[in-house]
Amino acid sequence: MSFGQGGPSWGGPEGQQSPQDPYGTHSTSDTPDWAALADASAARARRRRWTYIGGGVLATAVVGAIVATAVVTTNSNDPDNGTTTSASGLPAPETLPTGSAQPGPSFSSQAPPPPPNPRDFISSAQKDKLPLSADSLFPGKKLKFGDRAYAKGATNRTTTCSAGAQGALGAVLTNNGCDQLIRATYSTNGVAVTVGVAVFDTAAQASKAKEQASGGLASLPGAGVPTFCRAGAICRKTTNAYGRYAYFTVGGFTSGRNVVTTDKGVYTAGDDLAEFTFRQIHQRGKVQASAAAAGS
Repeated sequence: MSFGQGGPSWGGPEGQQSPQDPYGTHSTSDTPDWAALADASAARARRRRWTYIGGGVLATAVVGAIVATAVVTTNSNDPDNGTTTSASGLPAPETLPTGSAQPGPSFSSQAPPPPPNPRDFISSAQKDKLPLSADSLFPGKKLKFGDRAYAKGATNRTTTCSAGAQGALGAVLTNNGCDQLIRATYSTNGVAVTVGVAVFDTAAQASKAKEQASGGLASLPGAGVPTFCRAGAICRKTTNAYGRYAYFTVGGFTSGRNVVTTDKGVYTAGDDLAEFTFRQIHQRGKVQASAAAAGS
């Protein structure tokens, strides 16, 4: 290197790359050639992109060839088990017969009739055919109702209904066509209750007798129960009807004491006997309804 009048100069031939520009992208001046740098970077990016695309295409082609081979394989028949498979890999559906020699089941479009109503059989003498007596209505020697027990005393059945009634009730029963009157007495702890069932031909007659009821049922002493609810004694009375039956109770103390509203024992005994009688009448209807359903 020599220094002349015009400043320093490099000893190499003219246009030779300077030591500060090893890639030949710079001129002999100190300013970088930005355009050249951008072109070089773009060229390198294009080369990388084409490399990725080429690799992806190759991988896709390989996977496609594998899938095609698998489909062709599963579409063939298996010589070992004779099963034909479809393109989805599932066994092909079997051929089902289109007809059968046996006729198919037939169903009626008509709904079955409802079961008979037990009340229908106890609402008319024409359908209420079970034997009827004091023992069938009031069986056994004792009655257990819940945790309470009652001893059965005397029973009575008469076709002269007025004979078992007091006051105006006798005429009410007779005028409405009472066929028979069945009575039974139960007692417990000094309390006695007589229950009576008046039997009519129709439910309408029994209902009318209930509405017109006056006076009361005559108590039935005997079989260890003394006379009660007589000679003007104040007793508790009930009246009801179910089907072709009207039923009544009269209850009081065997000592002859008058009943007052606070005498819970008398009220409970009377309610128990009335409920028991209702159940016995309803049971008659259930038995006859079940027999009719079984025979239909």
